[in-house]
Amino acid sequence: MAMFTLPNNPGKVQLGLKAGAEPQQLLDRLKYRPTVFEFFTAVTDFEPTAFQTLKQSVRFVRDTVTPKIVIHHPMAYGDWHLDQLLDPHREAAAYHFLQRSTAQLLDLANDLNVRVLIHGGYGGAESRTLIAEYPSLAVARHTVATRLDHLVAQANGHVIIENGITPSFMYGDPELDRTILQHGWPLVCDLSHVFIGLNGDMDRTMAALTRLKPLIQHYHLVDSLGRRHDSLPLGRGLIDWRRVLPALNPAATMIYEVPDETDATCANMLQSYHYLRRLEVQQLENQVDAGDA
Repeated sequence: MAMFTLPNNPGKVQLGLKAGAEPQQLLDRLKYRPTVFEFFTAVTDFEPTAFQTLKQSVRFVRDTVTPKIVIHHPMAYGDWHLDQLLDPHREAAAYHFLQRSTAQLLDLANDLNVRVLIHGGYGGAESRTLIAEYPSLAVARHTVATRLDHLVAQANGHVIIENGITPSFMYGDPELDRTILQHGWPLVCDLSHVFIGLNGDMDRTMAALTRLKPLIQHYHLVDSLGRRHDSLPLGRGLIDWRRVLPALNPAATMIYEVPDETDATCANMLQSYHYLRRLEVQQLENQVDAGDA
C-alpha cells in the first residue's frame, strides 16, 4: 500500500458554516475559519437598523474570514413560507415582503459582492394550498419559471435558487429538471430536499444530482430518513454519502445545514464536515491503491 499524504485541501470538501448575524453565533462559527459562510436571516433583519447591522456583519466576515458568503433569504413571513407561488392578491403581505426583501438583499449583494439564496419552492400542506390556487400544476410551474427568470435577470449574477420538496420546484422530476436545464438557473442543491421529495429513493436522487450538476453553485449538505424535513447530521440518515461525494460539482461551495439544540453552537455542522472529509480521504486513498495495483 502506497503512503498517502493528506493535502491541505483534499478535493471538494469544504468547511461551510451557517449562522445569524447575532454576535454570539458569529463568534462561535468564525473561530473555526470556515471556507464558506452562510447568513440565516429573518423578517426582523429587514427593519432599518437591523439591516444595517446585517450589512456590517457581512462586510466583517468578508474582510476578515472569507469572501465566499451566501445570505439566505428569510424562510417565512407570518404564516406563509416565502414561496415563488405567493399571489399578490391572496397573500398580499407575504408577497410584497418577498419582493421588497429580495430587492434589499440584491442591493447588498451588489455592494459587497456576495450571493443571495432565494427559495424556488418549499413543500408540505402550505405549498399544496398555493398550487391549488392555480388552474393546474403546469400553470403553477410556469409562474415559478417566469418569476425566476425575472429574478435572475435583475440579480447581476448574485442570486442562487434553492430547491424545495414541492412539485412546483423540486429536483428529480425529469420534466421539471429539463425545464431547469433549459432556463440555466444558478442552483442551490439541498440534498435532503432532493431525497425527501423523491421519497427516499437514492437512485433517483443520484440521477438528479448528475443531471443538474453543471448548474449547481452551492450545496446544503444534510442527512434525512427521506420521509420529512428531519435535518440530521451526515451519517445519521439514509443518504448514501459515498455515492453523493463523487457527484458533487467541484466548483460549488457547500455548508452543513444541520442545527444544534441551540443556535449558539455548531457541533453538528462540524461533525458533518469531518464525516464527509473522512469519506473523501478514504476515496482518495482507494484511488491511490487502485493506481498501484
